[in-house]
This record gives sequence, structure tokens and C-alpha cells, in this order.
Amino acid sequence: MNKIYKNLVLLLPFAVMVSCTNELDNDPIGLLTLDQVDTDPTEETVESAVESAYKPLGNTLNSIISDWRWDLGTVFRNDIILQDMAANDMNKKWNPDGDQAWMDEIGNFVFTPENQAFNGIWTYDYEGVSRSNLAIGFLTDDDVVAKTGISQSRKEQLLSEAYFLRAYYYFDLVNNFGDVPLILKSPDSFEEAFSVSVRAPKADVMEQIGLDLQTAKELAPQVKQDATDPWRASIGAILALQAKLALYNENWTEVLNVIAELDALGFYGLNDNYFDAFDADKEFAEQEVIFAYDHRSGENPANGNGLAAVAGWGFFAPTDDFLAAFEPNDPRLAYTINVEEQHSPKIMGSVTDYKGNDDSPGNKVYIRYADVLLWKAEALNETGSPAQAVAIINQIRDRARNTPTADGSVVPDGTLPSRPVSNDQEEVRAWIQSERRVELGFESQRFNDLKRWGIAETVLQGLGKNYQSHNNLYPIPQTDIDKSGGSITQNPGY
Repeated sequence: MNKIYKNLVLLLPFAVMVSCTNELDNDPIGLLTLDQVDTDPTEETVESAVESAYKPLGNTLNSIISDWRWDLGTVFRNDIILQDMAANDMNKKWNPDGDQAWMDEIGNFVFTPENQAFNGIWTYDYEGVSRSNLAIGFLTDDDVVAKTGISQSRKEQLLSEAYFLRAYYYFDLVNNFGDVPLILKSPDSFEEAFSVSVRAPKADVMEQIGLDLQTAKELAPQVKQDATDPWRASIGAILALQAKLALYNENWTEVLNVIAELDALGFYGLNDNYFDAFDADKEFAEQEVIFAYDHRSGENPANGNGLAAVAGWGFFAPTDDFLAAFEPNDPRLAYTINVEEQHSPKIMGSVTDYKGNDDSPGNKVYIRYADVLLWKAEALNETGSPAQAVAIINQIRDRARNTPTADGSVVPDGTLPSRPVSNDQEEVRAWIQSERRVELGFESQRFNDLKRWGIAETVLQGLGKNYQSHNNLYPIPQTDIDKSGGSITQNPGY
């Protein structure tokens, strides 16, 4: 038991990822395989295995690989670089300098496969896959389950969470890289680990994501959140990710069907105040957040929101183009980015606190109901119901319009007027795209949106970026290709 728990933080999915050095001929000493561990776990060990699988979703500094490995891109989870900076919503710093120039390369699309941003997200996501696989392996082994004495209901809940997490990590991987190695269990040997170091077609990975989510759904308790640990993935999170998977596959009818199922639960709605979804003082007590990583202060090992510290070092500034996307007096702007104080309340979890605090409690919000509503609007528009889509857009705008400004003042009359009724699909599509940008700004959604809408090249080249069509997928980290001896191939264009 102790050996398993001690090594959870060392889990890596397959042999090509196990070394943090440049010595490509080393044995894969960081790989934890089932023939190397004590397979007589207790219920506590199984619980720890599942909780560990959440950790790669956090922004705690040095939580996966320690010692400030900026050269590996692993100091924090870097969605913010690969999404917000790549989409030209965000600059690296308020005052341009040469610090961590690899981030600027992402924003300008002048990167190579050696850029550590790709290694960083690859490492975090596959670490999550590996930890999820270990948990699934425990919870689907009848002998292990019998030895732990875990109840059937608890087993099903934990197994549901593990399948959801594996699906989430793979969803991120295929959107970033396309075809990726598909690892569905902890390898039994080093030989097996090397044998799975090949890319599976994106379609196969997407199919597996769907299967994992369906299994998770069948096992999940029908409650909004766990009474003791409200941060755990719930039936709502599973349904939301099913809807998002359908959205990215442009299966519009399925999007609407799954969202109808989500709405039937009656668990979620828009908060009256836009910022409540991000306020660290209201976490898990509001009605909009569907899935978030629960950063917590004062824990050992640390579990705080390290991005608050990075912001204190001058990182994460808005581009002029992003600021210009907001209509006059839109209160969402100041909650997204405080230009005068040079920090993001969304990232901090507070309008005034936590800047520079690497142990701050602000959560990382991954899915919230406003996002889901805009998926619904998009699906309605694409299935010939633009007027219904406009009604949802106006629901989002109405909430924003009635949110007090960050300084407590009243929003002026005439702010964010409702969109007029329209049956023009193209016009409504443009409104949805505009609304998503300002509603979800700095939430690591924009670059994926631009890609799936097929407008990334037009938008980013129009802003002077060096975006090329092959940048629709990021390059596979070169170190992993090298360590695989070429069995993992590179994406075209790199």
C-alpha cells in the first residue's frame, strides 16, 4: 500500500515519457507498472488513487514535476498559454521582456516541436491518463475490491470519476495533437509500455472518450455534488462533457439532447452575478459551475492556485484586440482583467486578493452553465432555429447587464442591449462567436473555438500572426518522438 501511494506522483503513461533528462538511452525508471507495486491496497489507497487523478488539472506550481522545470513547460498546467495566448486574447506579460520566450513563440506561431509548451500539456494530460488508468485498474479488479472492503456505491462513484477524468484528459489531447497514443490500462511490463507508444487515429480516441463517458454516466450518483467533497466530478460534469464532445463532432442534435438531459436534473443555472462562478468565497455554493479543479490553501503537499503567483510576476496581460472585443461598459471586462491593477480576477478568484500568492484558493473553472447555454445556442442555430439561439444569447447578455460592476457601481442604462430577433443564420453565428469570446475570456476556450469554427487562419492572420493551416494541430513533443525511436510520428508541417 505505501509503495503505491508513494509512487502515485511518479506515474507516467508509457516509456517514452518517463525521463526528464536528455539521455534517450536510459531505462524508463519513472514508469510505474502493476508488476512493480504492492497489489494489496486498502480502501484508503484506492481513494488516494482516484484523488491523485484529479491533480494534473490543477495549477499548483511544480505539482507534477518539481524543481522549477521551465525548460520542460511543467511549472504549471499551461492551457492558458496554448489557448488564450495562442488565440491572441492574452500577452505573456504586461511589460514585454525576454523572460520565458517560449510563451511568446506560441502567441506568434513561430514555435518548433522543441517548444516546452507542448511537452508541458502532454505530460500533464498523460499523467492524468496514467493515474486514471491505475484507479480504474484497482476498481475493476474484483480481488482488489474485495480486499479493500469498499462499498458497492462508493466503488461505482469512484469508478465513474476515474472514467470521466480519463475522458477529459484524452479530449484535451486530441484537440491539441490529433492522433495520440491510446493507453487504457497500466502496462504490465516495460515491454508492453514500449509497444503502446504509437499514435491511434483521432476518431478511435474520440470513440473511446464517448465510451468512457457513457460508462461514467451509468455509474454516477444522481446528485449535484458529493456531500463531503463537492469538487468531485458529478453526473452533471459527465453530461456536460458528453455535450461538448458532440459539439466538437458537430453532432448538433446530440448536443441538444444531452443538454436537455442535463437541464432535466435541475441542478444548474446562471448565477445572478457574473463573478460568483469565480469567487473563491462562493465555491460550490453557487449554481453555475459544473466542473472545476478545487484549489485549496494550507495543504501539504501544496494545492493552491499557483497562477496567482505567476500573475504577481507580471504575467498574463490582455491584448488590445481582446479589450476591444467588449462592448462599452460591459461589466465582464473588469472581472476578467483589471487593467489598472494588472491582474485577472477570474484567475485570482477575487476582485482584490491573492495576487502574488502561490497558495491561493481560487478554483480553475473548466465547465460552467453559461458555456453550456452557448453550446445550446450554437446547436439551435446550426439546426435551423436561429431565433431560439438569439433568446439564449440575450439570456447571457441580460445576466451580464444586471451584474454590478467590479467597483460596485451601477451599470449604465443601455449597456449590452438585447440582440434583435433574427432568422439570419450567419448573423446569429457571428453573435454567438462574439458572445463566447467575452463571456468566456481567459478561461482557455478561445483557440479551440477558432479551430472548430474553421476561422483560425482568417482571424489570426488578420491580426498579423504567423498562423498556418497545419497549426490547427500542435506538434507532438520532439523529445517523445526521439525517445520512441520514431514509433510516435510527427504531425504534418512540423
